[in-house]
Amino acid sequence: MARSRRFTSLLATGLAAALLLAACGGDGSSDEGGPDAEGRYNLEMWVFAELHATYYEQMAERWNEENPDRPIDLEVTVYPYEDMHNKLQLAVNSGSGLPDLVDIEVNQFSNYVKGGESPLSDLTEAAEPYEDDVVQARLDLYTRDGVLRGFPTHVGAFVAFYNTALLEKAGIDYKTIKTWEDFQEAGTTYNKETGREFGVASTGVNMVEPLMIAQKGGNLFAEDGTVAVDSPEVVETLEFEQEMQEAGAISTIPGGSPDAEEAYGAINDGDYAAIVYPAWYTSRFVDYMPDLKGDIAIAPAPVFEDAEVATIGGGGTGTAVPESSPDKEIATEWLAFAKLSPEANVAVWEVLGFDPVNTSVWTNKKVTHDPNNKFNQYFQTNLFDVLNQYRGDIGHFDSFTSENLPAVDDMFTTVTYSQIFEEGVPADEALDQAQTDLENQLSE
Repeated sequence: MARSRRFTSLLATGLAAALLLAACGGDGSSDEGGPDAEGRYNLEMWVFAELHATYYEQMAERWNEENPDRPIDLEVTVYPYEDMHNKLQLAVNSGSGLPDLVDIEVNQFSNYVKGGESPLSDLTEAAEPYEDDVVQARLDLYTRDGVLRGFPTHVGAFVAFYNTALLEKAGIDYKTIKTWEDFQEAGTTYNKETGREFGVASTGVNMVEPLMIAQKGGNLFAEDGTVAVDSPEVVETLEFEQEMQEAGAISTIPGGSPDAEEAYGAINDGDYAAIVYPAWYTSRFVDYMPDLKGDIAIAPAPVFEDAEVATIGGGGTGTAVPESSPDKEIATEWLAFAKLSPEANVAVWEVLGFDPVNTSVWTNKKVTHDPNNKFNQYFQTNLFDVLNQYRGDIGHFDSFTSENLPAVDDMFTTVTYSQIFEEGVPADEALDQAQTDLENQLSE
């Protein structure tokens, strides 16, 4: 059984009051735990995405079918992104009001695993039955000091989405694009032939840059953990992107990133021909860009010559069990089932359109090549044919596990990328300034 409550905004009812109630134990795991009079375990879960709530409800129902002796009653609450993370942080700080389970966005995750201490339970043992099939890089993403604190939702392997109908009119074959240099050449040609935009230079999200930096073998932090956004690999990446922008191969986009409402409309209208983004972006095409059905081909993301990795995971949600949950044992067991098991990962693809972290699904052609699947019907090429080319070559970007990543991400997406892509500040100068500002900020 799963019960869901939907909140469009905590602000409408007074965010401060809502947070105060949570901090004082107004909801969350304040009881003694264990099954209720009907033998059900009542679990409260916080999420920030409506679609995730729908998925978890299905996984709760499936769990109950397979475990009638230990059924759960899952209550999922959907909050706006910032509201939920603020509410979670306040509950952590106060030591009360925490739910039994919670989705934490990847760029926020380090806020809850600082200094070797964490309010989140150790999930390492629960993951062991699935480890042979789960992409290790995605487990590493939520691991600190050898302890797994969150389960991944998807791989988020970077791929390229090409509008072949547009490219063919400009005489461009997307299959010839292998490297970032190829991408720049194709984009420059496309821009000159059509006067329209090719790829995207995002200002509001730090997404493609980590892929390119990782391919160069770089990071955003030095080995001692100090910030290093002015390192050679970072500077080279942003200088190359700025060069691509000047050549017409990439351009800024409404909303600041491809994953913004304003951007969906622009892409759907054919204003951009190439999107390099994590594989979960398949769901955005299907849900928000219906006019492009049949026009989009999925291909491997471009690489630099002698790249150290072909791709990494981008974006993500780590789902955790707070240590304070009185039912953390069954919450952990259910969560491992809901996030790592083969049957759950089939649903990750079929319901969410995400690339499953359990790679046993990748070779199940009844699932991956199902002609009735709405994602397979939308795209010209099959996502899993691309993913299987990456098998064994999905890298882990170490910077994603730094406790200072939120500060760097905020600096890049509010200041640095706008300076580079909108104001034309030379990349090395913008990064030097970001380095100085971050050093000052993090030393306070």
